[in-house]
Amino acid sequence: MAKAKKAFFCQSCGAQHPQWQGQCKACKEWNTLVEEIIAPAQGTAASSVSNRQNNTPLALTEIQADQNPRMLSLDPEMNRILGGGFVPGAVMLLGGEPGIGKSTLLLQLSMQMDRKVLYVSGEESLQQIKLRADRLGVATDQTFILSETDLGSIFSQLEKVAPELIIIDSIQTLQSDRIESGAGSVSQIRACTAELIQLAKTTQIPIILVGHITKEGQLAGPKILEHMVDTVLQFEGDRNHMYRIIRVQKNRFGATSELGIYEMQSEGLRPVTNPSEILLSQPREGFSGHAVVATIEGIRPLMIEVQALVSTAVYGTPQRSTTGFNAKRLNMLLAVLEKRAGFALATKDVFINIAGGLSLEDPALDLAVIAAILSSYQDIALPAQCCFAAEVGLSGELRPVPKVEQRISEAAKLGFQTIIVAQAGKKPLEHKGIQIIAFDKLEAVLTYLLG
Repeated sequence: MAKAKKAFFCQSCGAQHPQWQGQCKACKEWNTLVEEIIAPAQGTAASSVSNRQNNTPLALTEIQADQNPRMLSLDPEMNRILGGGFVPGAVMLLGGEPGIGKSTLLLQLSMQMDRKVLYVSGEESLQQIKLRADRLGVATDQTFILSETDLGSIFSQLEKVAPELIIIDSIQTLQSDRIESGAGSVSQIRACTAELIQLAKTTQIPIILVGHITKEGQLAGPKILEHMVDTVLQFEGDRNHMYRIIRVQKNRFGATSELGIYEMQSEGLRPVTNPSEILLSQPREGFSGHAVVATIEGIRPLMIEVQALVSTAVYGTPQRSTTGFNAKRLNMLLAVLEKRAGFALATKDVFINIAGGLSLEDPALDLAVIAAILSSYQDIALPAQCCFAAEVGLSGELRPVPKVEQRISEAAKLGFQTIIVAQAGKKPLEHKGIQIIAFDKLEAVLTYLLG
């Protein structure tokens, strides 16, 4: 009998090492190597030879690409971010923090499908899932629940149920008999994912995998897991706020960098079809330190409120605190204000908050952040029907941002009267429903706002 081989795998990147060492050579992380047993492969050579004999290359013109219709759900946000629904045979990976609502979203999605769905949970019992389903208030006999962690047992139930969609919650809890290491190890995650991908491709059943994340916010397990699947979705949000965001980080069948927004309620997650109206529902007249930015997330324009507070530093060292905005970007903008506009902010505490608990990386936020800071610094309220969309350079120049026409149209649709953008090109921007003011320097914007 062949002796089982042992190797050390990095729990961060999945790299294999012949012996234990303190630091992974691949990702340079410390104390991430774990010993795992590699089972000896039996019959690998014969099966490999037979597969090579039966599999022959075809010319590209000879391949028949059957366009199977996508599977639509009753969730318009999920249909949109996937590019038009579930692709038959596609494997999706959904990651998110514990308690953010991943299981609630997928259970709600499975009960809203008009097809047979097999929901496999390795973390909860059938009674716990039933209690959540009763809270969601959707009754259906098309959703089948299975509490199982053994991959072979799950495959044996497929013939009885014959599902059209499979949900695995979560991939870290599955275990295959072919691998002798424990559940959640790099070898188990890789082997179970490979078998599920093979199942999806041969049966044309779409599969959704739930993945845990590390404390750094990355998907747990080997990095190759994200390369193996067809779509990677990141479920984000602050548990202290009601809004949840699904970001598309990878999609072989649709656009990347797409965004879906949900509102957490007592009866489940409700898709938000027009988030700008909800995020701007609070009145802003008479309040200083508030500015509105026309931002783009994926292909969706959003009107987001930026809040700023500037106060005198009490303990000598000024504080720079941000929520939903890059702190390094804030330090750069404060340096531009001091150098190019002459505002003394070195002895001031500056706090920035993106309303609604959202986290944004759009460079168009620059001008809105500066306007909110100066509004709070001067204690002067900005015009309530004015919004911003421009990037600020280190020389104090305003730089244009992409898809500015969509930003202008979204601002006009929500009733804004003025939008301040960067001067770009010889052809001026025009829109019937809103006044467009273009500047090329930050000093001109400050003169217009503060006089």
